[in-house]
Amino acid sequence: MDLSAKRVTVMGLGRFGGGLGAVRFLVRQGADVLVTDQQSAEQLKPALEQLAGLPIQYRLGEHNVSDFTTADLVVANPAVPPNNRFLRAAEAANIPITTEVRLLIERLPNRQRTIGVTGTSGKSTTASMIAHLLHKTAGACPLLRAGVWLGGNIGGSLLDQLDQITPDDWIVLELSSFMLHYLRDGGHFRGWSPHIAVITNIAPNHLDWHGSYESYIADKRVILEYQSADDSAILGPGVEDWSAPGHIARPTPHQWSLLTPGKHNCLNADHALAACRQVDANIEADPTCHNFAGLAHRLQFVTERAGVRCYNDSKSTTPQAAMLAIESFPSGGVHIILGGYDKGSDLTQLARFAAACCAAIYTIGVTGPRISEAASAAGRSCPVHDCRDLDTAVARALASAQPGQVLLLSPGCASWDQFTDFEQRGQRFVQLVTNAAP
Repeated sequence: MDLSAKRVTVMGLGRFGGGLGAVRFLVRQGADVLVTDQQSAEQLKPALEQLAGLPIQYRLGEHNVSDFTTADLVVANPAVPPNNRFLRAAEAANIPITTEVRLLIERLPNRQRTIGVTGTSGKSTTASMIAHLLHKTAGACPLLRAGVWLGGNIGGSLLDQLDQITPDDWIVLELSSFMLHYLRDGGHFRGWSPHIAVITNIAPNHLDWHGSYESYIADKRVILEYQSADDSAILGPGVEDWSAPGHIARPTPHQWSLLTPGKHNCLNADHALAACRQVDANIEADPTCHNFAGLAHRLQFVTERAGVRCYNDSKSTTPQAAMLAIESFPSGGVHIILGGYDKGSDLTQLARFAAACCAAIYTIGVTGPRISEAASAAGRSCPVHDCRDLDTAVARALASAQPGQVLLLSPGCASWDQFTDFEQRGQRFVQLVTNAAP
């Protein structure tokens, strides 16, 4: 679609930069842009400051159906479920609906230079490791003499750099299940999958959005659905038996010595290396992945307090991710903070696992009482404290933990009951442990 002079409604600015990138891109294309968001101007102040001076109309604190039924195009934040009544109104009025990542994909100069990463956990780390490997090995690899760009669900928007991306550049995209849902074939959009697809793993997640585990899996499969025989797929645990149109590569276990702890991060590195070897089979892991420093809020070492090492794993929003984090440290030495927003996941296994493996459990948020009850019912000697909020949990944990032990924030739940996002939750944890009395 030629966007010049088109009326475009952007639904939801979001907090990770995708909405901002879409708005700036639409303005550059000459579109007549309306941003509508249910949050107030005060809540969106940091984002609005970045759009200051641009010719944009705003409807904040509410949505209006007419904004969706009279536009030429609606750009939806991918976190908005497709059964949202405003999106359904747009569909009923035959208004095309797109997303930031679709706007990008439709305009990328070379699909043969795209790598997409999805999975229930490990997406961000694996995508970042791929970009790290490609960057570090570019000088020795003829296929990598051009640039490497990292985008998608990891934050920000490559639409801001679209005019700098060349057909020789490699694009690494972290793709959430929400994003993949909107990459299906439909309307003016032809379904899209990347040239190299990586699926790290699969487990129930975001069932409140997808409605069922089957729908969640179906959306994850979009990353393979539109591949051809010339494409490649790297399939991780739980998806080994999935079929793909092109070449299927299995990650080969490698002996890693990473800065970020945990067997799961070694597996993420295996996936990254397998993906990069689809670009050039001669790419070597050593020492490139060994010096990958990891990402904030993903088993991030923060500080040591009175001999207690503190780790921020706020990005852990599923039970599986929290159990992997617990396994990253010696059994019996972890003081774990669990709980948060209820996404509909079964938290019983996580509670029992933590009770069996941890020194103590501190629960927070809406799901805290349920986790505490399940952990206490496990019949283990592990103390369980229902703390309700993060500040209380950190204070109690630091008072109880002994030198040589670990304080780990790995909630296994989303953050939306008490924080705007996992980043704010992680930043609060960092602030609390950093400022705690030595």
